[in-house]
Amino acid sequence: MTDVRATTVDIPTEDGVADAYLAHPADGRPRPAVLFYQDAYGLRPHLRAMADRLAGAGYTVLVPNVFHRLGRTPVVDLPEFIDPGADPTIWERLGPILSALTPDLVRRDADAYLRWLADSPLTTAGPVAVTGYCMGARLALWTAGAHPDRVAAVAGFHGGALATDDPDSPHLQAASITAEVYFGHADEDPSLPPEQMARFEEALTAAGVRHTCEVYGGARHGYTQADTPAYDREADERHWAALLDLLKRTF
Repeated sequence: MTDVRATTVDIPTEDGVADAYLAHPADGRPRPAVLFYQDAYGLRPHLRAMADRLAGAGYTVLVPNVFHRLGRTPVVDLPEFIDPGADPTIWERLGPILSALTPDLVRRDADAYLRWLADSPLTTAGPVAVTGYCMGARLALWTAGAHPDRVAAVAGFHGGALATDDPDSPHLQAASITAEVYFGHADEDPSLPPEQMARFEEALTAAGVRHTCEVYGGARHGYTQADTPAYDREADERHWAALLDLLKRTF
């Protein structure tokens, strides 16, 4: 692992400025870019640590505050250890925020994030990779579908609602995706029942997308998030191995 430097950056979007966390190897040389989409709990110390680990493997990593229309990070004040079971008001506060982030807004923001990465002296020329967690997995798919010429790899972990009956369901992006796709589903995830897992993979197969979808046995929704009760160390390390393998194949 290389030494890492990190900072907060401001990204102009059509709807104001999005604050973001940027991590990259400390030598300042241009590296392949990874756009990292948060889970619903937002940009916080644990996600910054994840971005640092990814940057230490040799990448320039951008983690935008996707809720920027409501303010800078933290948009919602959360405890150091996030346990909705102990505090049901967490989801009462987060629910309306998630609902307001429509696919159209995600795509609009993605334009700005990808443009910023392309212009940065810390990134190499060429396509980027996108990874997302929980709700971020959906954002990654919408981004890849909207920018097939810019996104070479897509990863999603414990994503929910990936293949619904909604007219803008993420699985419907498959026809536009040219990237290689890897998804690590949580075995115990009410937000992604087996029928959605099957529908999601069927869409990727029908579209001819290079993909791998795996179910992490016994893992709960949120298994990579060490600041929540869902964390599963074994599943988390499996996720890191899969993500880094995908990035090596891509870059």
